[in-house]
Amino acid sequence: MRGILEAAIYVPRWRLKTANISETWGQSTAKGIDEKAVPAADEDTLTMAIEAVERLFSNSTADRNDVDHVAVATTTPPLAEGDLVAKLRTATGLPANVRTATLTQHTASGAEALATAIDRDGLSIVVCSDYPVGIPATTDHPLGAGAAAMLIGEDARTAVSSVGWYSLDAPGIRFRTADSVQSLGITNYERETIITAVTAAMENTATDRSIDYAVLHQPNGTLPYRIARSLSIDTKKLSHGLVVKTIGDAGTATVAIGLLKALSEATTGEDTLAVFYGGGTAAAFNCTGSLNVSGLLDFDETESLTYATYLRQRGYLGTEQITGGGANVSLPTWQRSLDSRYRLVAGRCPLCDSISFPPDGACQTCHERVSFEHVPAEREGTIVAASVIGHGGAPPEFTTYQQRSGRYAAVIVELPVGDQSVRVPAQLTDIDTDEVAIEIGDTVRSTIRRIYEQEGVVRYGVKFTPNMKNRQTD
Repeated sequence: MRGILEAAIYVPRWRLKTANISETWGQSTAKGIDEKAVPAADEDTLTMAIEAVERLFSNSTADRNDVDHVAVATTTPPLAEGDLVAKLRTATGLPANVRTATLTQHTASGAEALATAIDRDGLSIVVCSDYPVGIPATTDHPLGAGAAAMLIGEDARTAVSSVGWYSLDAPGIRFRTADSVQSLGITNYERETIITAVTAAMENTATDRSIDYAVLHQPNGTLPYRIARSLSIDTKKLSHGLVVKTIGDAGTATVAIGLLKALSEATTGEDTLAVFYGGGTAAAFNCTGSLNVSGLLDFDETESLTYATYLRQRGYLGTEQITGGGANVSLPTWQRSLDSRYRLVAGRCPLCDSISFPPDGACQTCHERVSFEHVPAEREGTIVAASVIGHGGAPPEFTTYQQRSGRYAAVIVELPVGDQSVRVPAQLTDIDTDEVAIEIGDTVRSTIRRIYEQEGVVRYGVKFTPNMKNRQTD
């Protein structure tokens, strides 16, 4: 039966405790949430989606070239216009002829992406990636972040046996203006509308109430229990998939992440019910089986933020626009080098067999102009040089990033390429340089993040993130 073959999640390591929000504002709207995941200053829904897909393939036997359909669901795309999947496809090395779909506008869009993949033939990737933005004093309190990636195909370890839908016109439950999540705040209306839709969707599946696990719409930590009781589902069945308590309301990604976490706990033959809701639409999926899920350590390997740092990192505090200076790289030049910037593609010289990075121009060893054989460097390498860029020391194109992140580290990383190696300059991310020492010999792993914005276009590329074992306080 068709269903989920492989899966992975990605949750940013930074966390903000709800107690810090309550201390600042005197109250919190994050009901039933202990802490929430916070994206780094250079993260967005695209970079989180890329990381989830990379983790998916890191433990998969599937060939990327066999994928013929990719769907991404998010309520918070990084651009108002443009194909999000095209960037994800390029960054993850998927074939250029894949069919793409970007679904947005509401938190049940992940259900649309998953149902479409289940209904079609071939090998599909479904990604739910989100980090909603709200008003800091109110609607922002529960909003978190995360991404889930699923490989969909035949003879699946987790079969999706039935899907049920229900749709009604219900404005005001949770909606987005041009810049943030808002709500009417009519809690009784909200609960009754959601419960009506979710109950009907479940009744439209072949699912009964004897399921082993339930992953229900979870904009906070209390509503899933109300929904379960209204469906006569034992609330103990919510425990494995109730992720909102520790990552916050991650929009369309919350139920998807919860589903994968529950499936990682399930055994063969056990049934898991997943119910998405958003914008008046509810969708219920009955899934049978268990699943190995990459990225579950993200729930444990975390670092806390102060509330002031959170506001700065998320860009809620004003940033100064910097004009003039900077090293302009034209968009055509940038695009020609995407394989190296995204996937660390180096070049092997056909004359002397040495490796050059990037694979362009003359060989860096024999200095002959050649047509390089493209070979990828490893994603994990070793720091051979490092420098911390203090406030006021960043080139103009990185000033906005520094205003959000604080001091940042620039490193040179040595990466294996077969029996040789290359050295790559890059920024180090996901590290507080005021608290953690950066040492020569530390191992780091590549990730895709926002680099800077030029010509009105966000430029993405490789940065490096330290391994957790190196992240000890100095």
